[in-house]
Amino acid sequence: MKKLLLLFIGIALCLGSCKSDNNGINNPNDPNNPIGNNLDAQAFMWNAMNLWYFWQASVDLLDDDRFANDQEFTEFLQQHPNPSDFYFNELLFNEDRFSFLNENYEDLVNNLSGVSKSNGLEFGLVRFSEGNGLFGYVQYIVPNSNASSTDIKRGDIFTRVDGTALTLDNYQELLFGDNDTYTLGLADINGDEITDNDTEIELTKVANQVEDPILVAETLDINGTKIAYLMYNRFLSNFNEELNAAFAEFVAQGATELVLDVRYNPGGSVNTSRLLASMIYGTNTSELYIRQRWNSKIQGQLSTEQLEDYFASSTGATPINTLNLDKLYVIATNSSASASELVMNGLAPYVEIFHVGETTRGKNEFSITLVDDPDNAYIYNSDRENQINPDNSWGIQPLVGRNENADGFYDYTDGLVPNVVLEEDLANLGVLGDPNEPLLARVIEEITGMSGKKSFDVQMPAKAFTGSRIETPMRDNMYLDKPIFLNQ
Repeated sequence: MKKLLLLFIGIALCLGSCKSDNNGINNPNDPNNPIGNNLDAQAFMWNAMNLWYFWQASVDLLDDDRFANDQEFTEFLQQHPNPSDFYFNELLFNEDRFSFLNENYEDLVNNLSGVSKSNGLEFGLVRFSEGNGLFGYVQYIVPNSNASSTDIKRGDIFTRVDGTALTLDNYQELLFGDNDTYTLGLADINGDEITDNDTEIELTKVANQVEDPILVAETLDINGTKIAYLMYNRFLSNFNEELNAAFAEFVAQGATELVLDVRYNPGGSVNTSRLLASMIYGTNTSELYIRQRWNSKIQGQLSTEQLEDYFASSTGATPINTLNLDKLYVIATNSSASASELVMNGLAPYVEIFHVGETTRGKNEFSITLVDDPDNAYIYNSDRENQINPDNSWGIQPLVGRNENADGFYDYTDGLVPNVVLEEDLANLGVLGDPNEPLLARVIEEITGMSGKKSFDVQMPAKAFTGSRIETPMRDNMYLDKPIFLNQ
């Protein structure tokens, strides 16, 4: 028989769940149970990671036979009173850069759905060449956010928060701490120097801020060539219909080329990446998009049908609008990760990819959301809220698998290398979607074959070491959101 394991991860799309024999998963050992109180979080983390973690076999502490009995398990957990430290310092493989967690799984789920507390300012942080000082630069403003009601704009530079200069030691507390309201002190670029000015902008984080990931979707007419431009900032499944509608407009406007701009896109839904790839390339459902690789415990319980994802002809609600392209132009940087890279890699066997920008971040694993619900194999299911341990609100987002394309390629942990290296210039960031914005202008030059007099020299490279996207629960994340049938 086949038993349905619902892996609707991080989103409220669950259709129900099966509660029987650990949801049909052949776990080689029964879960270890601690003897005593205040160890629920640590016990949940160990058991969930032992079952699902992609590198479980490579982490000695997660070995199936690590503990002879519950007493030994309890004594081990008692040595690790801080759940966060336990997760990061003891349970993760040394090459894992992207697994994360949240003390409140509800916050984790909301962030994966594009809902968060935010002021709508998206920015990068850059180190000064000397000392430990920092400055920020505005990448874009989320429409209909608090920041959109102020005078701050893309390209603005800031050096201070509430009058305090930003440093490596204080930026997390000042920008990502509990302070919902803060004031930024702006600065100017003079040659190769950053100089403070007197302008200040007050911003307030608003609860339940929702970001439409489609920042710009328009068709440019460049000397008779219709070029669709899509500035896409997250792979959010609850905006799939809006994404499909944008492609309907591209088709209606006669676009023959597409520029996919994911320069700030940290990733998101695997299924949304499949839909976007279909909108770009085509709707032949017999052509393989990607294939999953899990750990040995899970891999053997999944059929070939379950492990393989094909191009789509429908979003599930409406037919896919596709441009049927054989070449795709991509703007991607080191801030482009996970599902952004997945689209590029998944399309590579079928479509010529021309990449302008920087080497991408290099995240080729996907994750799932796990909570303290052992009867559902620890998988978050919005229909089972009352089954989650009320004494343990922790949620974890570990890497559980890796995607490979139809050619079997998956090894891009060092990132996807651009055809044309071109960094953003802090002295000339330009307007997103404007044909004169430097990265887009370089792509247009490639499409049209027309070399203008425009210089692509970079005065002050935007070498951000972190930013508003990376310092959130959504950072670099690619999550699986499809039903999985386990063979029994």
